[in-house]
Amino acid sequence: MNIPKPASYSVNHGTVENTKAMELQALYQVAQLIGSALDLDKALYEIFCILHETLRMERATLVMPDGSGERLVIRASYGLTEEEKRRGVYRVGEGVIGKVFRSSYPFVVPDIHSEPLFLNRTGARAGFNKGEISFIGVPVILMDKTVGVLTVDRLFGAEISFEEDIRFLTVVAMLIGQFLNLHRAIKKKEEMLVAENLSLKEELRNRYSHHQGIIGQSKPMHEVFRSIDKVAPSRATALLLGESGTGKELVARAIHMASPRLERPFIKVNCAALPEALLESELLGHEKGAFTGANALKKGRFELADQGTLFLDEVGELPLPLQAKLLRVLQEEQFERLGGTRTLKVDVRIIAATNRSLEEEVRKGTFRSDLYYRLNVVPVHLPPLRDRREDIPLLLDHFLQSSNTENKREVSLSRETLQFLVNYDWQGNVRELRNLIERLVIMTDRDMVRVSDLPSFMLAEPEVIVKHEVQSESFAPPQVEQLATSGYARLLQGESLEDIERRQVEEALSRHGWVQARAARELGLTQRQIGYRIKKFGLQSPYI
Repeated sequence: MNIPKPASYSVNHGTVENTKAMELQALYQVAQLIGSALDLDKALYEIFCILHETLRMERATLVMPDGSGERLVIRASYGLTEEEKRRGVYRVGEGVIGKVFRSSYPFVVPDIHSEPLFLNRTGARAGFNKGEISFIGVPVILMDKTVGVLTVDRLFGAEISFEEDIRFLTVVAMLIGQFLNLHRAIKKKEEMLVAENLSLKEELRNRYSHHQGIIGQSKPMHEVFRSIDKVAPSRATALLLGESGTGKELVARAIHMASPRLERPFIKVNCAALPEALLESELLGHEKGAFTGANALKKGRFELADQGTLFLDEVGELPLPLQAKLLRVLQEEQFERLGGTRTLKVDVRIIAATNRSLEEEVRKGTFRSDLYYRLNVVPVHLPPLRDRREDIPLLLDHFLQSSNTENKREVSLSRETLQFLVNYDWQGNVRELRNLIERLVIMTDRDMVRVSDLPSFMLAEPEVIVKHEVQSESFAPPQVEQLATSGYARLLQGESLEDIERRQVEEALSRHGWVQARAARELGLTQRQIGYRIKKFGLQSPYI
């Protein structure tokens, strides 16, 4: 029925005033929940609780369209069981609720037993007699569109008119509409942030594994990148092989970042940094009282890396007794803490690294063969810096920018210094290069680093190729007498860099009977590079 006339009821003035006070109190409490819109279900339930406690409401529902838009279902309720909620399904236009949704007007049922449109789909009011329950439905409108229906059983009794009920419930429905609007805005913003986050993570993953974290464009580094792309999506154990300072930790982190475990922890442990007893506790953890000083339970790195990646650096330094325990964890994915009896199960992806030849260690009996084969599932070889000299300028530029920013300097390298460093034999690899740049930026008194600013031990390297720098004062380092046969000494005697390079290429070719591949290997060049130099210098084989 439509809203009845107020004349149908006898209203006591004091009752009306008390009711208005309770309504204001309820509305105030509902408005206080606006900050809870992120959790819509919780906010709606609390609204219905307020109406029940303040105004003695027995049952209430918020009915909204389902995903198809063709049916109306109960989105939230108070006073209904889960089974009753599931039964409350209506077609648009069906029954009282469908009529309110389609017409966008309130509807009152003074007696649910006398109204054919009241379908009682939930069955929640089956035990009540005729005349005991009234039912009211008001539309929830958002931006001039009906988005739901708020329904309640009769609130106050005959001394309060239906008009009063509808007026109050319409205000509540307006507040619920604002909750819905705010919730939709938050969800949309949240979805945008999630999408943006995923996009940034994907971009970060690509940049990190190929450009940002690992710097290099040489052919050997492209092989490393290819290995990362191949091994990252799998669960396989990876073994990183290479000299100290080649960036094994960066590669391990890049594999983790490109894997399905990137949201999970990346835990690292240096197996050479701790004695055997402490290393076992570090890896497996210990129980309280397991040994002197174990005052509390400690989780090991395997537990901390559960569902993620554990990076074992310098794995060749593991003592034999601990190798057996590590093998068990890798094979069975379970272990016990030190001093504990409870078996723990973990899912950890292992990436190991070593600068030793584990094959040689196996032959010597210092490394278990079964552990070696378990770790060496996917070997990744990291090239030394001297085998990828074309990456040195990129690394120098990166570390220069980083160190300049950190130390508020604007230091650069002269062209001759750059050439010197490109041809230097970096025994410490990238780590040595980075430390050198940090030292130069901090210690140099001028903004341009010259060859004379380099440490003396570097200038003592034999057969270093540099170009003589034009300086206002003579430059004669104290090591010059020991460098009589070096390329550096020839530079000081006035010979050009091009002449030195030509002589070196020609001499290497002569030593190897003009077999370009062998000469290139000696000079640290590719066959393509030595071919370019042969053409550049106009060299011809005497055997043609």
